[in-house]
Amino acid sequence: MTISRFFLFICVIATSLTTAQKKDITLEEIWNGTFRTQRMDALHSMKNGQQYSVLNFDRQTGTTSIDIYDYETLQKVKTLVNSGDLNQIQYFTDYTFSDDESKIILATEEESVFRRSTLGIYYVYDTNDGTLTKIFDKKIQEPTLSPDASKVAYGYENNLYVKDLQSGAEMQITSDGEKNKIINGITDWVYEEEFSFVRAFEWNATSNKIAFIRFDETNVPEFSMDVYGEDLYQTQQVFKYPKAGETNATVSLHVYDLKSKSTKGVKVDKSYNDFYIPRIKWTNQDNVLSAQFMNRHQNELDLWMIDASNMSSDLVLAEKDDAYIDVTFDLTFLKDDSFIWTSEKDGYNHIYHYNKNGKLINQITKGNWEVTNYYGFDKKTNRIFYQSVENGSINRDVYAIDLNGTNKTRLTKSDGTNSASFSADFTYFINSFSSASTPTEYTLNSSKSGNLIKSIKDNDKLSQELLNYNTSKKEFSTINVNGNDLNMWMIKPANFDANKQYPLFMYQYSGPGSQSVANRWNSSNDYWYQMLAQKGYVVACVDGRGTGLKGAAFKKVTQKELGKYEVEDQIQAAKQLGELPFIDASRIGIFGWSYGGFMSSNALFKGNDVFKMAIAVAPVTSWRFYDTIYTERYMTTPQENPSGYDDNSPINHVDKLKGDFLLIHGGADDNVHVQNTMRMVEALIQADKQFEWMIYPDKNHGIYGGNTRLHLYKKMTNFIDKTLGDKLEKSETKMSKSIKIKG
Repeated sequence: MTISRFFLFICVIATSLTTAQKKDITLEEIWNGTFRTQRMDALHSMKNGQQYSVLNFDRQTGTTSIDIYDYETLQKVKTLVNSGDLNQIQYFTDYTFSDDESKIILATEEESVFRRSTLGIYYVYDTNDGTLTKIFDKKIQEPTLSPDASKVAYGYENNLYVKDLQSGAEMQITSDGEKNKIINGITDWVYEEEFSFVRAFEWNATSNKIAFIRFDETNVPEFSMDVYGEDLYQTQQVFKYPKAGETNATVSLHVYDLKSKSTKGVKVDKSYNDFYIPRIKWTNQDNVLSAQFMNRHQNELDLWMIDASNMSSDLVLAEKDDAYIDVTFDLTFLKDDSFIWTSEKDGYNHIYHYNKNGKLINQITKGNWEVTNYYGFDKKTNRIFYQSVENGSINRDVYAIDLNGTNKTRLTKSDGTNSASFSADFTYFINSFSSASTPTEYTLNSSKSGNLIKSIKDNDKLSQELLNYNTSKKEFSTINVNGNDLNMWMIKPANFDANKQYPLFMYQYSGPGSQSVANRWNSSNDYWYQMLAQKGYVVACVDGRGTGLKGAAFKKVTQKELGKYEVEDQIQAAKQLGELPFIDASRIGIFGWSYGGFMSSNALFKGNDVFKMAIAVAPVTSWRFYDTIYTERYMTTPQENPSGYDDNSPINHVDKLKGDFLLIHGGADDNVHVQNTMRMVEALIQADKQFEWMIYPDKNHGIYGGNTRLHLYKKMTNFIDKTLGDKLEKSETKMSKSIKIKG
């Protein structure tokens, strides 16, 4: 052996030993919190703009506190309230200030209803005298202080109530609420899920009126789920769920006057046949309410201004789109009641400024990139703060721009995912930054320049700990598929050898406007992918057509044909990746959850010559089973578009199954009903196709609780090893023998 060859041999052995000395990530560690990042919870910027509050939990005493910190020094200034000093409650889980910060709502005994809604026992804490007032003896929803902090409104058993905090008097302002029939001021299931809000009532500026949406869901079909629990007999959860093409709740808008104790219905000056009211918001004028009305197809959005003194209405803005319009929370009224609005009307999501009558003043941001978050307007400097992907669609940065669209400044400096929380006076912002190689870190920055003032919190300890593990770099790139450059990431084994062939495991979500390929820190699934790479798999993710942040045309190409172009892209991407010399094209698998499960099922069936296996968790198997708002936004109704629904539904392609298929669902999934999986199972049985499946009893769409997540990921890992990893053990054995001989 020559000296150079001997030296090379020694390096190989040293590298192998170094790798061997490092630990492998285990499923137990992923789900027991070993890799959990430190966060800043429930941060609120105080009205003075110089301080912020944080919810802190003391594990030793089991108490919680709201602590006030100084932005400039980051030092704790004082404790505003500590549950240890309160006789009525041991700890609270959330808090909300009144506008003047004289009172705080403290949340206790919270329990989830659906994805965003909760029931709880709530108290009002007075910061001036330290008194604590229980709002109601039973669990309520969405307690909200009036702007003058004298009253609190809340929902209880589908009705709205107001409590006077000075006198203690309670007033019921609606009385027709009834489960599964009438809801006042709280959204129904489909609004909560798809329009992303629960509280459907709003105080006006002078605290004397409440606007609210009423939902009449009497004619909405019911869905029921068996909940097995531990008793001798199961119970049923029955709720109204409008599936695509079925009857929606009839919505109406009302204004309650606290002085006259009377309610008036709002009638806008336009006839709507079937419509939604996805947003309401009072302007700065105490009598002028804004309301957004949207047609059922969701391709027309009208912004109305309603005079609550005489119930007259003016249509100030009307948008139309060939596909659909996304509803946002970005409407902001300035002092003169001109308003900030975001829209995709030029092909990309941008910020616009309109006068109070709806006349366009100017388009503030422009370019072939998307605004991804609107943070607010600083009236002192006339600057708008926002987040966008103009620094590359996988990155997000924070920017400032003048109201007239000039003097744009990038405030964040590092490439990755930046997200800002601004002080109330926009002097500072706390930046949350992470990338694929840097765990989340929080810094205090100047809003004027973006310059770093101080580091607040980092996860350097986690970074150091991860050095002890076998991990691989997440490699970002683009892949040209079906004429489009698609964003992709790939994770290879740490001991990757370009001369070997590896099985490929693909993950995707693919839903309209989504993004899975992003330069941000690990989720729990990322550690799972690292664990799979340790075992000898190459893991990849491709964002195909229909996903977000690359313009409206790219996103909306899937309109009326969900599951067509997205599946074509995943199949073609897998084919092209299979042509790489280090990929074993005979061992390619695909995985997805929810929309991703719909996709992975279709990919296995339609791409049966490409994919050897697929895992589908909580999949939609036919869009006929899913809700009106989400489904019809992209598909119109089944009555109008039957082929769009059926041509790409996995249950209609089960006869094409050749590979290995694992189907998983939670038995109490209120979102994507287990009906989807049951219908898929029946279709597979009648097509005489063998498959594996698992139902997790009483688990919702997230499938978690107790040991559930660990069990789920063990099951999926074992299935991957059984179907794709048949050659891994042999390869590892050969390698170990080779090293042993050389040693």
